[in-house]
Amino acid sequence: QVQLVESGGGLVQAGGSLRLSCAASGRTFSSYVMGWFRQAPGKEREFVAGISRSGGSTRYADSVKGRFTISRDNAKNTVYLQMNSLKPEDTAVYYCAAETSRSTIVVVTTTWDYWGQGTQVTVSS
Repeated sequence: QVQLVESGGGLVQAGGSLRLSCAASGRTFSSYVMGWFRQAPGKEREFVAGISRSGGSTRYADSVKGRFTISRDNAKNTVYLQMNSLKPEDTAVYYCAAETSRSTIVVVTTTWDYWGQGTQVTVSS
């Protein structure tokens, strides 16, 4: 069983930046595809960003491309989401996710195996 714990959320002004962290308990972290999802009130959970096992490839939702950067440090069992130029519409609970059974980065929620409990990001105008 893999446990994921997000941190780094908070309140920030529009145009500001935050860096989210996700610490994983798994002993084979480098074998997991990692991703970030978010869920705003009244909306379904949506894909934000994903990163391959080695960190060699990434994938982003169009809404965050150019503003957010996902990265990972396999030595620290941690994945990060650097969020710049934040907008009020980025306000959501952000969830870290791990996929253990496939190597591709997918945008649908159904194939991801483990989820964190989320961290709140609020962007004020």
